[in-house]
Amino acid sequence: MKLTTDGLIIREQQTGEDDRLVTILTRDNGVLRAFVRGAKRIKSRSGSSTSLFAYGNFSIYRGKDAYSVDESRPIEIFFDLRNDIETLALAQYFCELAGELAPVEDDAADYLRLMLNALHMLSKNKKTRSQIKAIVELRMMSLSGYMPDLLSCGDCGKDNEEAYFFSPVEGQIFCSECVKDHTCLSLPSGVLSAMRYICYCEDSKLFSFNLQEENMKYLSSVTEDFVKSQTRKTYKTLDFYNTMKG
Repeated sequence: MKLTTDGLIIREQQTGEDDRLVTILTRDNGVLRAFVRGAKRIKSRSGSSTSLFAYGNFSIYRGKDAYSVDESRPIEIFFDLRNDIETLALAQYFCELAGELAPVEDDAADYLRLMLNALHMLSKNKKTRSQIKAIVELRMMSLSGYMPDLLSCGDCGKDNEEAYFFSPVEGQIFCSECVKDHTCLSLPSGVLSAMRYICYCEDSKLFSFNLQEENMKYLSSVTEDFVKSQTRKTYKTLDFYNTMKG
């Protein structure tokens, strides 16, 4: 069986002398792992289009035991991501997160759109790293069924409080009266508004909000805690990024 779909390379590893095993986030078939025969050869037409961060159109053959990339046509390679070590590390984290959360062999158009927009913003310095990171983390978690309840207190239901607190473990907000029964992070009103915006806004407006720098960095730390608490995983690429940014 052969399928043709757009996709983004989110992982690559060498197998043997010339071959490459890639993980592709595809629009129509979710996350696929496929072999690229002879990708390491100098004259290989598949070399750049099957490298990490390459977005292209792929013709993929499904054999008895594995997928193989027959042809690939590059659309965007995102070379600029490699110009800065922090930017590169963050992009690698996004890829690891997509590999963890995106569906396997199922429609993943929303995930692919999010990744492409984020990598574009990151490579062109359109937004700060903190903002892009928070958006990718919270939106991808929401797409994956982990959307937090940010509308009202998880215990009493109050929805008009000035201050709320967020539990990354429970994925809920709590008012100042109910927070004593939970382990929570404080949420400045601007940070809560930004979290609601990321979860509920339409795709075309996802990156169109602003916060003061201090609050943006705090937002990024909150969404990071949420990812780690909900998935119960550690991410090597995230650890490396946090080391790079000091």
